[in-house]
Amino acid sequence: MDDWLIYRGVGAPDPDRIRRLPPPPPWRAFSGEPLPGAAPPIDSSSTRRLGARVAAPPAQDAEALELINAALYLRRPLLVTGEPGSGKSTLAHSVAYELGLGRVLQWPIVSRTELKDGLYSYDAIGRLQDAQLAERQSDDIGRYIRLGPLGTALLPAERPRVLLIDELDKSDIDLPNDLLNVVEEGEFALPELERMADRPGHDEVRVLTDDGRRVPVRDGRVRCHAFPFVVMTSNGERDFPAPLLRRCIHLHLDPPRDERLAAMVQAHFGAGADELNLDLIGQFTREDGDGELRPTDQLLNAIFLTQHAVREEPGRREEIAELLIRPLDTRQR
Repeated sequence: MDDWLIYRGVGAPDPDRIRRLPPPPPWRAFSGEPLPGAAPPIDSSSTRRLGARVAAPPAQDAEALELINAALYLRRPLLVTGEPGSGKSTLAHSVAYELGLGRVLQWPIVSRTELKDGLYSYDAIGRLQDAQLAERQSDDIGRYIRLGPLGTALLPAERPRVLLIDELDKSDIDLPNDLLNVVEEGEFALPELERMADRPGHDEVRVLTDDGRRVPVRDGRVRCHAFPFVVMTSNGERDFPAPLLRRCIHLHLDPPRDERLAAMVQAHFGAGADELNLDLIGQFTREDGDGELRPTDQLLNAIFLTQHAVREEPGRREEIAELLIRPLDTRQR
């Protein structure tokens, strides 16, 4: 395996490799003063997706690994496209796990999502209510400000955080364009804090982060130090503007098959599980040849269920699996 690869997709933690990442190119260097402290460790959201991560073949092919590492080296977002179940979202968790980058910050996108939802929120009503109860306005405005997943990812840190912007194609037409400046500049302003920055004692305000920490923000601006590893996923429901595409590394993931499929089964069911379930894997891949949409979640469900439902009746494994391995677009009759 090429030694220049920082992330290798081997399914085992190797946090020392992130120290081999060279400095960014001059046009992607950022000036934020690093904050002390490490990111929170990965949580159940990652462990659910990754499984036990037993020793297994690489989870991505050579071209995918090169593109993932290109995003790391160039400090550019990774735009990942592919069918549902192809491993787009799991990729962000795999990088965070293998490189020891801490909890994945997740920003699920819906049609009503705006840029500010990802940056921060300000609870002006809560501050007003507290001021009325106390008969005076609290000076601790930071209690009412919470950074969103994108805002938290842009905090200055020694090591990049991992940010998953999931299903960006679900957004309205404005969000991809609105992301451009933040992605390019690696910083943003909080006007509520900027207005107070010249007051004595308010040049630094501690605010709450998306992952539950309290961190200082100086002069009302968040400036990143290590640009986050940003994974933007899309199911291909819409096209994106050329300026956004120019700022991203594009990776298309095909549904996992062969070694990738074996690695996924081993990760969730243990070493050798792919060999024990060759019949179901073969059934799943044979069905896949008809061109219908079958996410790999269906195979995992079939393996799990047959372990319990037909433990004493192995002849019914294929029948039970057939109930679950159906194309998503099959109409109910």
